[in-house]
Amino acid sequence: MSNKDILNKIKNLSIQEQRNLSYEELINIINKLTPNEIIELSNIIGYPVFTRLCMGVLKHKFVLLQDGAAAIIVNEQGQILLQSRADRDKWGLPGGCQELGERFQDTIIREVKEETNLDVNEEDLELIDIVSGASRRNDYPNGDVVINNTALYCIRNYSGELKWDTESKEMKFFDLDNLPQNQNDPDLIEIYKKSLSR
Repeated sequence: MSNKDILNKIKNLSIQEQRNLSYEELINIINKLTPNEIIELSNIIGYPVFTRLCMGVLKHKFVLLQDGAAAIIVNEQGQILLQSRADRDKWGLPGGCQELGERFQDTIIREVKEETNLDVNEEDLELIDIVSGASRRNDYPNGDVVINNTALYCIRNYSGELKWDTESKEMKFFDLDNLPQNQNDPDLIEIYKKSLSR
């Protein structure tokens, strides 16, 4: 089987099947691939999941540093869009992890499209801040712990019809003075609020 066939086979697996690849299977696959093909494999599986798979038995023990982007999407009334995440009972901002070789601008445009179905142009991205540190710690239900470095963008111009994928239970615009208590990204929202007074 050629390397291209191997990558296509993995691409055609379900997300769960990709996540269930064994450490031994991954070693056999990676040993056949070039560095560029390994980057492609990582982007097929998703960088954080790929990294965890490469850790074998330590995958849920090792605290992972991950880069990504989040969006404060603002409607005409000044409300911000939050998503009720499917993997926990918290409201958070649309966004996600950076893929290998991807710019933060590309990350947020891709993630907004995947999670909300909204289209965003790069010229409509307003960088608010790069946020890192202890406030960016995230504990996941499966035991994973990550520390995120997050490029936080404000988006006021967008198009398309709001729809959400399986990562979300619901999406809704909220007034800044009436946000839900169970937030996933309170630090990012506070940084956005402070940016409004500059």
